[in-house]
Amino acid sequence: MIPPRTGSTRRVVVAGTAFGRIYLDAVASAPDRFTLAGILARGSDHSRHCAHERGVPLYGTVEALPDDIDIACVVVRSGATGGAGTELTQALLGRSIHVLQEHPVHATEIIACLQAARQGAAAYAVDTLHPNIRAVRQFLTAAAHLRRHHPPRFLDAACNSQLAYPLLDILGRTVGGLRPWTFSDAPLRPSLDAPFLILAGTLGGVPLTLRVQNQVHPDDPDNHSFLLYRIALGCDAGVLTLADIQGPVLWTPRLHAPRDATGRLRMRGDGTERLSVPSTTILSGSEPGSFHRMFAQTWPDAVAASLRDLDRAIDNPAARRREGQWALDVSMAWRDLTGRLGMPEMIRPEEPASLPVEELIRAVQAVE
Repeated sequence: MIPPRTGSTRRVVVAGTAFGRIYLDAVASAPDRFTLAGILARGSDHSRHCAHERGVPLYGTVEALPDDIDIACVVVRSGATGGAGTELTQALLGRSIHVLQEHPVHATEIIACLQAARQGAAAYAVDTLHPNIRAVRQFLTAAAHLRRHHPPRFLDAACNSQLAYPLLDILGRTVGGLRPWTFSDAPLRPSLDAPFLILAGTLGGVPLTLRVQNQVHPDDPDNHSFLLYRIALGCDAGVLTLADIQGPVLWTPRLHAPRDATGRLRMRGDGTERLSVPSTTILSGSEPGSFHRMFAQTWPDAVAASLRDLDRAIDNPAARRREGQWALDVSMAWRDLTGRLGMPEMIRPEEPASLPVEELIRAVQAVE
């Protein structure tokens, strides 16, 4: 039985139950705004189990959905990754159902979906998810503060190729806009066995150095990345760093010591107050959690924030236009980047060994 509408909550269906599990958790985490009204899937055992577990109907087609559905989360691969998610999105928009579509999405698909949204009088958004992660939001807030006082001088970033799409979204927000962007024509590979390709370029006119692990295990594509992403924004005052997807956010002020009358560096005393601050500070509240927490809370919280953004845009056509243009810019920048990276290298490494952090702690404690 479909849960009854509660107050003014939006009724949501989730299409797809692989990564869609995160979206199901997101809807459940915000009962004041959203009610899970069903799952849209092909009817696998896993999908039936998810529907039974959540106590909602399982629908096999868009046509089978009831007329009181407000929002659909399409967590099915788009044409960018060989799936039919965009066709599904257009069908939902054709029924005037607002859609949040999981990235990546080709620019041509976004244009088609925006047209379908206009025809269906519905809101449409591409969910890159990561800009709504708490540590990323903290980083972006700190970056915005820096931009107001110190022009950005450089960006340095690293990621695996699967997260290049949301990384570009984050980087564009870091410097206040993606345009103009450029990427070097051919990436540099320092050696044959180097896992990272290196590209130079600009984003929002800010010089960029980008390292990408353009490798994938064909049978285990969600694993075997050396890191998810890492970002450093440099300005005259110092360097702001997002160490990983869940933080921490670090501030490293630039070392600058005055000189005395003889030209020697003054390392202490009057006039050296800027040397008294920590050489690196973890910004409060950005300490990272476990990977368990990332799956169970960090990602669902970010999706819930994306849903709230879509909810607000439903009654704000101007916001929908802005977000649509931003989604197009992200997708086009991603297209330009991946065109230079080329196809990922196929790798088949063994399961990586784990290293208990206590070993490293003991090693560090042994240093005199």
